[in-house]
Amino acid sequence: MNTHSKTRALAIIKTWGTLMGFLLLLIVFSTLRPDVFPSGRNMRNIIEQVATLAIVASGVTVVMITGDFDLSVGAIASLVGVVAALLMKSGMSTLMSILLALALGTSAGLLNGLIIAYGGLSAFVGTLATMTAYGGVALLISKGTTIFALPENFKVLGQGSLSLLPVSVLIMAFTVFVVYLLLEQTTYGRRLYAIGGNEEASFLSGIRTRQVRLIAFGVSGFFASLGGIVLTSRLFSAHPQAGSPFMLNAAAAVFLGMTSFREGEANIMGTLLGVFIIGVMGNGLNILGINTYVQSILTGAIIIFAVLLSSIAKKRQK
Repeated sequence: MNTHSKTRALAIIKTWGTLMGFLLLLIVFSTLRPDVFPSGRNMRNIIEQVATLAIVASGVTVVMITGDFDLSVGAIASLVGVVAALLMKSGMSTLMSILLALALGTSAGLLNGLIIAYGGLSAFVGTLATMTAYGGVALLISKGTTIFALPENFKVLGQGSLSLLPVSVLIMAFTVFVVYLLLEQTTYGRRLYAIGGNEEASFLSGIRTRQVRLIAFGVSGFFASLGGIVLTSRLFSAHPQAGSPFMLNAAAAVFLGMTSFREGEANIMGTLLGVFIIGVMGNGLNILGINTYVQSILTGAIIIFAVLLSSIAKKRQK
């Protein structure tokens, strides 16, 4: 193989390597369990299972484009689910309960932005602190217990279907589409990427960097809230720690996405691919009877691998 061919092959692997890895996972699990994994029912289960993660990870993508990080999304999702459930049980209408809970979660995201963009705290420290606080509030108001007996009409978001398509999957698709338009077709999206490339240069060019970052955290808070609502509907109960897995899994999905499409940069299509990799891996390992602790180890390994790849890609760009 000559130098030109090697260079071209490497370029293809860098661009499409993560997608190839996803396809390889599908092939491996389909080979190991051909009676279960590739069935239409199981594919539908995977898509429904990853819907809430995709919604939350879409918001995290917006924040991570700027170089920030949001550790609080899981706590926000849990808090919003608990608040919505308590409001519904108090006699408030389902729609109003959902809207107020979404407003609360969005406000929590904006508070993160105020602390980080305007307060000067690092994103890691700031959202670590708010994660602890939001999680504490969820435990306090729920008294650490699961909330059951929710209105039947609340089931539609997480368990309902429109024709043959689950409502949760439609919400996921709409979320990804909206975030794609935001990032790729708007001035705000271009400003996000500019800040992620060089915040100081962006500020000197006239971009209100703190305002852009504030809004990014608000967007993350909103989609974490929406994911929490859909998850609560899917479980038809609210637990103060139900959203905890979102924190690491959403970050893992975004980091995996940074190895595809926009190499070294967070992007929504890459994040969606990362979400499906995590979903397929979890589903396949469950079918094979692999211990959940092993799954956690593999998720951690994936995060390390994805971060290393995205770091290498950024160095090459520079």
